[in-house]
Amino acid sequence: MGSMFALFEDAGKFNTGKVLSDSDASSQIELESGKRVKVKATHVLLRFAAPTPQVLLEKARSVRLSMDISLAYEFAPGEEFSFTDLAHEYFSSSAPMEELVGSLFLLFEHPHYFRRAGKGRFKKADPQVIEQALQAIEKKRLLQEKTDAWAAQLAEGVCAPEIGHELYKILFKPDKNAPEYKAVVQAAKSTGLPPLTLLQKAGAIQSAYQFHWQRFLFDQFPKGTAFPNLPAPNASAQTALEGSLELSNVSAFSIDDSQTTEIDDALSVTGLGESQVVLGIHIAAPGLSLALDDPFDQVAKARLSTVYMPGHKITMLPKDVVERFTLSEGRECPALSLYITFDAEHLNLIKTETKIERVRIAANLRHDLLESWINEDWIEGQDPLSPGADASRMPPKALLPIDDAHAKLNFLLRLAKHLKAAREVVRGKPETFNRPDYNFKLEGQNEAQTLALQNGLAPSGEERVLISQRMRGSALDLIVAEAMILANSQWGRWMADLGVPAIYRSQASLAPGVKVRMSTQALPHAGMGVSCYAWSTSPLRRYTDLVNQWQLIACVRQGKTAALACPFKPKDTALFAIISSFDAAYSAYNAYQQSMERFWTLKFVQDQESKEYNASVIKNMPGQPVLARLDELPLVFEVHPPRALQRGEPIRVALHHIDLISLSVEAQFLQSLALESSDQGSGSLGEDLFDMDESEMDDSNALGALTLEMDLGEDESSAETSTTAQEGSPLEPQVSPSADA
Repeated sequence: MGSMFALFEDAGKFNTGKVLSDSDASSQIELESGKRVKVKATHVLLRFAAPTPQVLLEKARSVRLSMDISLAYEFAPGEEFSFTDLAHEYFSSSAPMEELVGSLFLLFEHPHYFRRAGKGRFKKADPQVIEQALQAIEKKRLLQEKTDAWAAQLAEGVCAPEIGHELYKILFKPDKNAPEYKAVVQAAKSTGLPPLTLLQKAGAIQSAYQFHWQRFLFDQFPKGTAFPNLPAPNASAQTALEGSLELSNVSAFSIDDSQTTEIDDALSVTGLGESQVVLGIHIAAPGLSLALDDPFDQVAKARLSTVYMPGHKITMLPKDVVERFTLSEGRECPALSLYITFDAEHLNLIKTETKIERVRIAANLRHDLLESWINEDWIEGQDPLSPGADASRMPPKALLPIDDAHAKLNFLLRLAKHLKAAREVVRGKPETFNRPDYNFKLEGQNEAQTLALQNGLAPSGEERVLISQRMRGSALDLIVAEAMILANSQWGRWMADLGVPAIYRSQASLAPGVKVRMSTQALPHAGMGVSCYAWSTSPLRRYTDLVNQWQLIACVRQGKTAALACPFKPKDTALFAIISSFDAAYSAYNAYQQSMERFWTLKFVQDQESKEYNASVIKNMPGQPVLARLDELPLVFEVHPPRALQRGEPIRVALHHIDLISLSVEAQFLQSLALESSDQGSGSLGEDLFDMDESEMDDSNALGALTLEMDLGEDESSAETSTTAQEGSPLEPQVSPSADA
């Protein structure tokens, strides 16, 4: 007796094989590969003795190609039918085996004409359904043609406008069914090029700076950075507000750099020469005019913070609002003032008082202009205007136009050192400022670039960059930082004592990995060395500070009943939403600022003739890349030395292959600059992690990757993978307790 074969369906596919045994419920079938499978009897569609399965399938495919789908649809029975019924209607009642199987293939391959009704059984679709399906198929075909054409253009170095328009969406938030996305993936596969390289070659990315700028806007400001149409400032209301406030008898001054326009804070000192001295900390008060949920609040809530970057910034509040409330010299400005009375001899805190008032701003001091004149020695030394002193050491009146300037700065510095020392006792270790800050100044290469920078427009990326160092922890820095820390901690404790909810920053300990967190609880801040810390001193630049200012205004006006009258009541879920949104936005803004600082640093290096620099090792952990930082510039990078290096070891490197798109750079190790010793290269590298300060910890994690949401798998069913381009570390963050202030 000859062999018997079977055609059966398994998981939506057709298989054939030799029948080895049968039972009522199933059959044992041997596949061509030799594998034996158990097939349910209901899954077996045909049994045949001849021809062989391979021959049958070849003939059936030829038959299927010869069949006309429209004719098959016309011949098919109106009710439910089997594939054999169609073969008998289409061919003849004695249709051979290959015509039966060919009919099965036709039915199976045209689900829009024939709906499946069971194993080997089908039913005709309604004509309207077929028409819709055919339209969808034609649309898909046209889209595929368009996708193929775009992919071919990309491979040839030409970018279609449709792809250029959707560039950042394709790379970072793609619709993976969109033809633009599919064209880029298809071209990347066919050329073997990474997507970024492919798009650069095709002209889609023409400017590295614009790539980073537009990517940031796409992610954070999809509607652009222009403010919406807002109500015009009410001059009479502003005048009435200012007139309703009592004018303080103090004369205040601010200390900022020359680029600062959002002047949030100013200081005053009274009572010098007496037994008690009063420090005034005066904060701009937009919270007196802006109200919760008004149009200006909605704008501030959407932006959450001013965004800073070299040569440009995106303010949280419109320019006219900032100008109304910034603490500009020569004006009497609305302010929320904290007066703290100290014992003049021992600097013990005696009492505090918070007022809503107008404050006369005598001067806006600019530390970048004053620091060549004023330093710690100048402040702690003899007053240049005192009898017998060197009057030439006194800064010009235009730079320091305040009365008793030396005496006031002397007291403020003595107080700042006292406050810092007290915080360091709580911290358990001193704060160190052994690394400089860096200032970036952009200069236009032509008149158009210069004019754009002067008008506050975003840079083009072609400007010349100047990078200068400024040591952290200067005397003027310390004065301002300690005053702000004092205000934020005192106001935070006051709101907590009154039961008024606020937004706090806290840190449980200084142990590695313990981050600063935001919450509505007045918890200790270990990094600051204070019992609680509520950001309240920058309401023109940070939304959290504006929120806390509204709460503080209620505390001033309502006293012990402030919890009942403040805008945000206890357990208000809106505060948690603000914290969550602010955390995300602030992190994104800082990351962009650091990436742009890295961009301009790399561009600076790129423009130099010599690419050799001195650097210091900042991290050398077993099994991880060695990280180093340039001594002269704010640039962190990986280096691959021939031997183990110690953290802090000075080295000489050469920088090559700078990529302003991926913000990457290759560092060639040239030599160690450390004195050779017998134990060079030994030591406990694993202890590095526990010796690193917070900013170095951030540096050690800075080397990331520019992640593109591109799936370049071999087929649609493959697991999704991310394509990355090495991005190098963003610029080293300026993290210190004074920065948190």
